Amino acid sequence: MSTFTAVDGTPLTPKAAERRQRIVEAAIELGGEGGYEAVHMRDVADKADVALATVYRYFESKDHLLSAAISEWTAQLQARLARSPAQGDTAVERLVDVLRRASRALERRPLLAAALVRALSSPDPGVASAAARVRGQIKEMALPYLDGLSGEDVEGIVGVLSHVWNSTLMIWANGQAPISTVGDELERAARLLLGRGAGPGRAEGMGFSRG
Repeated sequence: MSTFTAVDGTPLTPKAAERRQRIVEAAIELGGEGGYEAVHMRDVADKADVALATVYRYFESKDHLLSAAISEWTAQLQARLARSPAQGDTAVERLVDVLRRASRALERRPLLAAALVRALSSPDPGVASAAARVRGQIKEMALPYLDGLSGEDVEGIVGVLSHVWNSTLMIWANGQAPISTVGDELERAARLLLGRGAGPGRAEGMGFSRG
């Protein structure tokens, strides 16, 4: 059963969930072609072959819709990882591979990335809900490489990585750094958190030697 709901909180039927999926995919396509300004709710409705009222039944605003697109994009990354697992000799290297794949996916679609970043800065309540879903997805992707750490440590690491991702995306979107900075900073954060920052007794288990 779908975990998604309409704006009024009504759970979606399988058919409604399929319509919602088409709407999100339409927004991703429009955002990828023309960025934030190209995503108009009426155009989304036309491309998804649904009524405009249907779009607003599932999404309060364009920002809400685009934030849901981030969750869909992350789900697609999860599916690719399931088909082609992360590479690396250590848990840290495999986590870095995951982060690098995510960053490269954004680099390939800069207009969409910029649209998603702009949407995330909105105070729309629906955006906060979608952002929480994305954080949960990031945690699911990171968990296999955080084995042996406490729940508190896992939450902390995921939180820091999420903040690094968000902040570097904002810096890029404001024209202050190239988009490749996102992957570089995520890798730096992961190595610090799980290497020298892992604490006594953990560094070797995470693939780093203590010296």
